[in-house]
Amino acid sequence: MGTAWNGYQKQPSRDTVQDRLEIALERFACTPLHTTCAGRTDAGVHAIEQVVHFDTDLARPTQSWVRGTNAFLPDSIVVRWAHELPPAEEGQEFHARFSARSRTYHYVLYNHPNPSALLAGRAGWVFRPLDVERMREAARHLIGTHDFTSFRASGCQANSPVKQMHEVNIERHGDVIVFTVRASAFLHHMVRNIVGSLIYVGTGRNAPDWMAEVLAARSRDAAAPTFMPDGLYLATIDYDPKWGLPQRGQSPVLVFPGL
Repeated sequence: MGTAWNGYQKQPSRDTVQDRLEIALERFACTPLHTTCAGRTDAGVHAIEQVVHFDTDLARPTQSWVRGTNAFLPDSIVVRWAHELPPAEEGQEFHARFSARSRTYHYVLYNHPNPSALLAGRAGWVFRPLDVERMREAARHLIGTHDFTSFRASGCQANSPVKQMHEVNIERHGDVIVFTVRASAFLHHMVRNIVGSLIYVGTGRNAPDWMAEVLAARSRDAAAPTFMPDGLYLATIDYDPKWGLPQRGQSPVLVFPGL
């Protein structure tokens, strides 16, 4: 869960996931190890799956890396698996970020007149009724390769705003709406800005075709404000099977007891 941490990337406060992971790795390996992740997450954002790589000359069984590192991690951070890759060859060096073919995020939204105590910090909340079909119609404008400047945070450090959007799926499960977004890569705040704009459409504030206008504007001012981080989950990172990573193969289903 991301509620306990100030995002993934290291900070001077040392209260991030990367800080705690590298502290745990150093305590287990008895030497500092620098990690690189597939996708940095903001404060309050969760990760069902994250892929991290590091270089080391230490020879340990993969399961020892898992159990040994977990022994020094807090309950909200868990290493699920480890995989040793062969020595790098020209054009064949694995990189957690740059080798990824796509990333999938879920945004979980509680749509009810009153907030849920059980979902506090785990889902976004909108009290106005949302029309899922209108949001689906709006989301179709996002599919394909586009300049996503309108959904990019002002401090985004990505080299290019052009990304390929593979999927935007929206499903309602009672009072919970799950947005599933899969793209080649994401800009800073891109998913939260997209969800905020889809909510504008779902409440009837804007027509579905407004999403195409926002995309074409290439201006952050054209879209809705950045939506709350609580319901955002980095779900899966897809890699070429040649790397042999023990991936799930598909985005997992989110289950919230009591709903």
